[in-house]
Amino acid sequence: MAAPSEPNRPVGPTGGPAQAPSVWPLLALYTLGRIALAAALVALLWVLGLGSFPGLLFGLLLSMPLSFVLLKPLRERLTEAMAARSVTRKAAKEDLRARLKGTDDPVS
Repeated sequence: MAAPSEPNRPVGPTGGPAQAPSVWPLLALYTLGRIALAAALVALLWVLGLGSFPGLLFGLLLSMPLSFVLLKPLRERLTEAMAARSVTRKAAKEDLRARLKGTDDPVS
């Protein structure tokens, strides 16, 4: 007789435990996007005639709110991946504690 699946455990498409999406590629993509946006703004300000140091500072300052708006979908995917990974790790930790305790029920 199969045990009923627990509501707090993520389930994959095959019915087994779900794998959390990898966070590192999304994090690298988001970081590269922020750097590219800052570099593009600094270059644009330099072309428009703003000096080297003020152009650098204004470019970095302007890149913050622009990246918040322009990179929102990527940031949301990264947040979801981190949350899914957290749930998966918490479930694995509870499972390990239950196995170490010698029961099949997860620790409350």
